[in-house]
Amino acid sequence: MPKNPNIKSILIIGSGPIVIGQACEFDYSGSQAARSIKEEGIEVSLINSNPATIMTDPINADYVYLKPLEKKSIVEILEKHKAMGKPIDAVLPTMGGQTALNLAIDCDKGGVWKKYGVQIIGVDIKAIETTEDREKFRLKMLELGIGVCKGRTARSFLEGKEIAQEIGFPLVIRPSFTLGGTGGGFVHSPEDFDKALNHGLHASPVHEVLVEQSILGWKEYELELLRDNKGNIVIICTIENFDPMGIHTGDSITVAPAMTLPDTIYQKMRDMAIKMMNGIGQFAGGCNVQFSLHPDTDEIIAIEINPRVSRSSALASKATGYPIAKIAAKMAIGYNLDELINPITGSTSAFFEPAIDYVIVKVPRWNFDKFQGADRSLGLQMKSVGETMGIGRNFQEALQKACQSLEIRRNGLGADGKELKDQEALKKSLANPSWNRLFHIYDAFKAGLSFKTIQNLTKIDKWFLRQIEELILLEKEIEKFSINDLPKDLLLTAKQKGYADRQIAHLVNSKESEVFSKRNALGIKRVYKCVDTCSAEFEAKTPYYYSTFNANQENPDNESVSSNKKKVLVLGSGPNRIGQGIEFDYSCVHGVLAAKECGYETIMLNCNPETVSTDPDISDKLYFEPVFWEHVYDLIQHEKPEGVIVQLGGQTALKMAEKLTKYGIKIIGTSYDALDLAEDRGRFSERLRELAIPYPLFDTVRSADRAVEVSRELGFPLLVRPSYVLGGQSMKIVINEQELEQHVVKILNEIPDNNILIDHFLENAIEAEADAICDGKDVYIIGIMEHIEPAGIHSGDSYALLPPFDLSENVIAQIEEYTKKIAVGLNTVGLINIQFAIKDEKVYVIEANPRASRTVPFICKAYREPYVNYATKVMLGEKKVKDFKFKPYKKGYAIKIPVFSFNKFPNVNKELGPEMKSTGEGIYFIKDLTDDFFLQVYSERNLYLSR
Repeated sequence: MPKNPNIKSILIIGSGPIVIGQACEFDYSGSQAARSIKEEGIEVSLINSNPATIMTDPINADYVYLKPLEKKSIVEILEKHKAMGKPIDAVLPTMGGQTALNLAIDCDKGGVWKKYGVQIIGVDIKAIETTEDREKFRLKMLELGIGVCKGRTARSFLEGKEIAQEIGFPLVIRPSFTLGGTGGGFVHSPEDFDKALNHGLHASPVHEVLVEQSILGWKEYELELLRDNKGNIVIICTIENFDPMGIHTGDSITVAPAMTLPDTIYQKMRDMAIKMMNGIGQFAGGCNVQFSLHPDTDEIIAIEINPRVSRSSALASKATGYPIAKIAAKMAIGYNLDELINPITGSTSAFFEPAIDYVIVKVPRWNFDKFQGADRSLGLQMKSVGETMGIGRNFQEALQKACQSLEIRRNGLGADGKELKDQEALKKSLANPSWNRLFHIYDAFKAGLSFKTIQNLTKIDKWFLRQIEELILLEKEIEKFSINDLPKDLLLTAKQKGYADRQIAHLVNSKESEVFSKRNALGIKRVYKCVDTCSAEFEAKTPYYYSTFNANQENPDNESVSSNKKKVLVLGSGPNRIGQGIEFDYSCVHGVLAAKECGYETIMLNCNPETVSTDPDISDKLYFEPVFWEHVYDLIQHEKPEGVIVQLGGQTALKMAEKLTKYGIKIIGTSYDALDLAEDRGRFSERLRELAIPYPLFDTVRSADRAVEVSRELGFPLLVRPSYVLGGQSMKIVINEQELEQHVVKILNEIPDNNILIDHFLENAIEAEADAICDGKDVYIIGIMEHIEPAGIHSGDSYALLPPFDLSENVIAQIEEYTKKIAVGLNTVGLINIQFAIKDEKVYVIEANPRASRTVPFICKAYREPYVNYATKVMLGEKKVKDFKFKPYKKGYAIKIPVFSFNKFPNVNKELGPEMKSTGEGIYFIKDLTDDFFLQVYSERNLYLSR
């Protein structure tokens, strides 16, 4: 069936602010769906309250509604479109995670869709109820003859106790209608059961939980399916969890294709998945099915089925190159698989199953250091804030590349002298998984723990453990040589297994540059392969690449041909984490689009599978590689761009600036010297002194003794922090010598050889920030935001108003003057963000960041102007600030609302201070300051301030 001619206008529901368990993979799917539907000539409206995303950008939809995700907002939109004579015909709720689905169900129950004649597409409400209601799901599976865990649903405390008695321990508790495993957990003994049951009943919005047998230690698999209106089904990808059952799949290391699944069992799983999808309803769209497999008996149990685009479908799309959300959106409006073209080949049908001739490894990224006192153990509740993906010709190469992408001060998996050697500590870590278990498995092999012990403690499949053991054996072989006599075949083997030059240098006790020179002299060079969905059976049209090392170095067979066009490389921001989230991805995407408009061939390098920047549709060429020096440098050698854009990808990209400059590679926009000037407090303060701009008194120290001396000169309270960090990492306000000493020692342990900054902290000051575009001479301030909370709470965690709500004209004049002076004084070319503290009508400068900041997308959305596009054109030298006609839309105020994921860490205090803890943000528009929401937030402005 071709597209449904009755659908002329569609509403897509987004997923709201980013929280743990629902991150930017839905920004990616929502953006893809909007573009996919728009190209069919259908009008797209979109509701989402997240200002940081590309999804809520005018480039994606005809109408963007930055409104709270609630029934009231939906009714307002439907009324507005009806009044315009452009009524909305259908709603697509499957692209916005659990938030969108819950809202669609809420509107369905309230009769909203029926009242306005809106059809729900891409999913069946009954199917959602079957899959979300644990009891209905269990009964449906039994009806289909599919194995499930023994268990029943409890709607009360008493009922839960009875079920537990029937099944026996260990048990698992799963609340209905929650996302990211919220409220779930394993219970090993009756003593812990009452507390866990109570917690689960409260976590579920319908106050019911499934109490079932525990299948801890079984193997876990996921299948991604797509089905059209005719009932055609394709399986896009099979993903295997490296970690066994017991760890939420969002916190598991995952591998595609499945590595340890015999074909007979795969066929069985496949048939079951198809039966399950057909059994829950006949909708057209995407579906994710999770299975568990007994490692010895091969018994298969169905864990759950999600009838929507999921966290894994973003991963599966990037892993196979098959754009699930794009195709699912087309099927939702009536197309069948055999009527659509596979966008990767541009010639074959979308009705085919991808075959991949490489391996994908996803490793999650955690941020436990932001949550002091958090339970760091991994279980049924998801705790990771982001993820990285590595692509290689084998599991080991992909694993090393994923580890190189994490940005946790490691050079890959091991070979850096940071291993844990204490055998008892290692055993404890292997038995109780936390964020570093993968590294500890490597350490355990190195420390001589037996294979059997490691397997018994982790229950990880022997095949995966052998792969890691092999790396240790290879390293022992390499360590026998020096750089001069290291044999070519051994060096090539190490490179093919994903080892970075830095790791090899560690093993042979030499410098990274020496290993680089040696391998290049021996002709061991990276080649680039295409991600093509069909194992090179058909030619791919999408330029989407990863690097590897071919065995035949004489015939490198490089699938990425470098053109002679003028080109620019944009460095992405790596995995999401607190302090560096989706805002930088927004900036990177706009940077790419602006450079394209200026006639450049655009090259994107990034390793985050969740984001829009790694959608092969965005740039002319996408390299899915770690944002890690060696990979960046090799790519520059291959592509020879005019220069590199580093100021859009957050701290990740900025960290490359020094080396790029050292190697004579042009940085587009603000120079490394200017970036360093802003980061180096000593140099920056001297520049402020020259410009006659006030700043809080400060000093730089490298020891606890010196810190105490300085404190006597500056006076308490003091703000203490390491230099060169993002998101306020390790920042603290101290009020006496004892606290000061403790914190300085802590920083020196975590980050040795770092300068520690000590500032006099301005108590009860008001905080404000300004963002501006500068071309080196002229400056345009795009927005000034005033924080509602007093200074001392990190800017990312504070509510803020655009424009300011109670700063005097005198203060605003000082902010404007200082912003312009600093932007020019730092030789800024592009974007700059400056933070201020205001006390007694005097403005002090706290810091300046000559790069894209967290607030830029917010200002772009509130004022309805594409500032990143303008800034990129200034960076490229194509335009001057005076060439733009700025026309910001200024009515009322926009409030930035920080959003936290504290519910994942119940034992962490919710106090806020100079270290950022929020995972996302929302935007809320008010007409004036009498608004109830604003008055409430303002009245609570001092509540959470801590140190």
